[in-house]
Amino acid sequence: MLPWIRAARVPRTRSLLAALLLALTVLVAPTATASAAPAAEAATSRGWNDYSCKPSAAHPRPVVLVHGTFGNSIDNWLVLAPYLVNRGYCVFSLDYGQLPGVPFFHGLGPIDKSAEQLDVFVDKVLDATGAPKVDIVGHSQGGMMPNHYLKFLGGADKVNALVGIAPDNHGTTLLGLTELLPFFPGVEKFISDKTPGLADQIAGSPFITRLTAGGDTVPGVRYTVIATKYDQVVTPYRTQYLDGPNVRNVLLQDLCPLDFSEHVAIGTIDRIAFHEVANALDPARATPTTCASVIG
Repeated sequence: MLPWIRAARVPRTRSLLAALLLALTVLVAPTATASAAPAAEAATSRGWNDYSCKPSAAHPRPVVLVHGTFGNSIDNWLVLAPYLVNRGYCVFSLDYGQLPGVPFFHGLGPIDKSAEQLDVFVDKVLDATGAPKVDIVGHSQGGMMPNHYLKFLGGADKVNALVGIAPDNHGTTLLGLTELLPFFPGVEKFISDKTPGLADQIAGSPFITRLTAGGDTVPGVRYTVIATKYDQVVTPYRTQYLDGPNVRNVLLQDLCPLDFSEHVAIGTIDRIAFHEVANALDPARATPTTCASVIG
C-alpha cells in the first residue's frame, strides 16, 4: 500500500480517502510477478527486447510497447509482445516513470519526464535496428504519454503510428472519484507531490490541458484508439477518442459484442484487441476483427 493512503486524519475522512486511493491503485495496476533481472531475461527469451533483431521487408518498423500506470516493461506485455513477435515484428518495451524505492510499479513519475525517457528509448531502438521510424503501442497512460513526445519532443519525425489501447488521452474522472478530491483539503497536493504521474492524468489537470491545447494530433502520424465501453479507469470511455486527420477510433464491442474486457484486460490479455492492434500496425494486410479473432 502506498504511504499516501495514510494521509487522512479523521476516521470517516480516512475511510473515504482510502476508497478513492485504493481505486486509483487497484483498478489500474496489472500484477507484477518477477524481479527486474529475471524479467529482462524472460523478455529476451520470448523474443522481444532483442537488440539483434532487424526489421523485415514485410514489417520494416520496430514496435515500441509502452506500459500503463503501475505497470512495467514485462508484465504489461506477456501476451501482446509474443503475439507480435510471432507475426514477424521486432518488439521492444521500456520502463518509465519510476519512483525511488518503488520497484516493479512504474508510470508514477511526472509524465513530461516519462516522455523524455521514451524519447531516449526510441533513439536506442532506431540505432540498434537501423530503421528510420518506429510504431508505438501503448496501454492506458502508455497510450497517452507518447502524445507529449510527439507534440513537444520531436517524436513525430521518428514515429509512423501510435496505437493507444484504453488511453487516457483527455485525462480521466475515474468514475467521478477524482471529483471528490476538493472535499479532502491537501490530498490533491499530496498525490501530486508523491505520485505526480497520477495527478497529471486527472481530467483538467495542467498537464492534460497543455497536452490537448491546439488539437489532439500532429501531422504525419497515424493514430488508432482501441477502447472498451466497460472501462472503469479511463472514464468516460469516449474521452479516450482522438479528433483529427489520420485517426481511427475503435470500440471493442463494435468488433465483438461479447467482449466484456475492462481497462486492464483489454491491454494485457485480450486477443481480439490485439488483432486490431496488428491491423493498425499493418493496415495493408488488415483482416476483419471479430469474436473469432480470439483464436487467431
